[in-house]
Amino acid sequence: MPEIMEILPFLIPLAAVQLGLLGYTLYHILTHKTYKRGKSYVGRYIAVYVLRDLAAKRLAKANPEKEFVNRVGLSVSKKIGGAVVRNRVKRIIRAGFDTHKAGLKTGFLIVISARSAAAKKKSTDIARELGEAFTALNMFAVEAADKKETEV
Repeated sequence: MPEIMEILPFLIPLAAVQLGLLGYTLYHILTHKTYKRGKSYVGRYIAVYVLRDLAAKRLAKANPEKEFVNRVGLSVSKKIGGAVVRNRVKRIIRAGFDTHKAGLKTGFLIVISARSAAAKKKSTDIARELGEAFTALNMFAVEAADKKETEV
C-alpha cells in the first residue's frame, strides 16, 4: 500500500490528461463536418461517411490533370486489434476501395471506418460491402452504371 501512495501524485495528473484527451477526441469526432453533415452508411464490417468536398475546386486546379478527386480517410481503432491486424484491415479496405474507385462520383470527402467484425473478413467481403455502401449513398457515377449494364 505504501508504494501506491508514493506514485499517486504522478498518477492523478496522468489520469486527468488521459480524460482530457478522451474528451477532446470525442468532441472532435462528434463535431467533424463529415460525421455531422454528411451522409452515412453503417454495415456489418464498415461504416462509410460521405460529404461534398468544398475544397474540391481548389484541389482540381492544383491537380496536374485538372480533375476533381475524392479525398479518402481510413479509420481503424485499436479495439480491432494490434498494429498488424489494423494494418491488414486498412490494406483490405484500400483494395476494396480501389475496385470501386473508377466508378465513383468525384469531389467528395469519404471516410471509411472499420468495425470490429472487419478483422476476420476477407477482401471480397469488404469490397462487396463497400459496393453496397456506395450504392446506398448514391455515389456511383451514371456513366459507370451504364457501362456495367452494357457489359452484362
